[in-house]
Amino acid sequence: MKLQPAFLLLALALAHPAPAHAEAEPFRVVNRTDAPAVGLYAVRTPRGASNDWGRSLLPAERPLPAGGAFRIQPAEAAGCRFDLRLVLADGRESTVRDRDICAEREVSMASAARPAPLPAAPAAAPAVEQQRPNSNARASTGTGFLVAPERVLTNHHVVDGCNRVLLKAPDGRWLGAVPPARVDQQLDLALLSVPGLTGPTLAFRQGPAVRRGEGVVVFGFPLAGLLSSDPKLTRGEINGLAGLADNPIHFQVSAEVQPGNSGGPMLDMQGHVTGVVVSKLNAQRVAQRTGDIAQNVNFAVKGEAALAFLQRAGAPPRLAASTGAERSAADIGDIAQRSTLFIRCEK
Repeated sequence: MKLQPAFLLLALALAHPAPAHAEAEPFRVVNRTDAPAVGLYAVRTPRGASNDWGRSLLPAERPLPAGGAFRIQPAEAAGCRFDLRLVLADGRESTVRDRDICAEREVSMASAARPAPLPAAPAAAPAVEQQRPNSNARASTGTGFLVAPERVLTNHHVVDGCNRVLLKAPDGRWLGAVPPARVDQQLDLALLSVPGLTGPTLAFRQGPAVRRGEGVVVFGFPLAGLLSSDPKLTRGEINGLAGLADNPIHFQVSAEVQPGNSGGPMLDMQGHVTGVVVSKLNAQRVAQRTGDIAQNVNFAVKGEAALAFLQRAGAPPRLAASTGAERSAADIGDIAQRSTLFIRCEK
């Protein structure tokens, strides 16, 4: 595994409990339409915008009549912002989004319309022959994530000097990256082309500006061969808006990272990319210099710098504004897992 120091040996490249809330008060949903409802869905914003409605709250044998009301008790720490959907017996739907149920304890569902047809299923990806790791090759490992179809973002140092780059997709397939990669050595970023790789892409945060103290989640494959082979999630905060020696392209973060996390996504608590994991402080070097052991000092390339790189490389990613209620770390992990890949560099 190749570890590269940054800023005169002080940073080590990584190629290898939520706050409690009082219980929410119940609120009522009133069916103001002209027909009984057979489905009622209430999810935290912005899940509804992603068509992630979960299960209906109405018992199958008890439709909600026109003019009827249904009382909902939100889960503890669910927040105030909800998306609501009422499905009528005749197939029409009534939907409201981003409703503040803490300020408005009764939500009327009135206008209803036929749901828009689902988009056609995408064409099947062309069959691509899988590649297998060479057990006799020297190898280092890292992490990457899908930013566009067949395009994976990672760190340059993860793939630098490789004879072959293999990626293990979330569905278990081993696929090969096709050279040349688009790279920016100053940012330590690389964009890989991986034929046959499909799946959901991660959206980059469009706004608002990242603030010191915001919660973040790091997702990746640390210490491959020592820990289990499944991806790992760590949660932390944005500690600083600049990196080592005031490096303006890095965030300092408290989410713990290890060799193998390099190139993995750092996401905010809405599930949008705010950075790319790149390095941790070399505690041994710092101890030699200062006599003290630095703990849990980690760095990520800022999302805006990575976004500019992808735009220059001709692979602009999806963008999304980070507004509304925060999601749980487990929800963020579910989002990241579908788009994050294990990278093996063979030399």
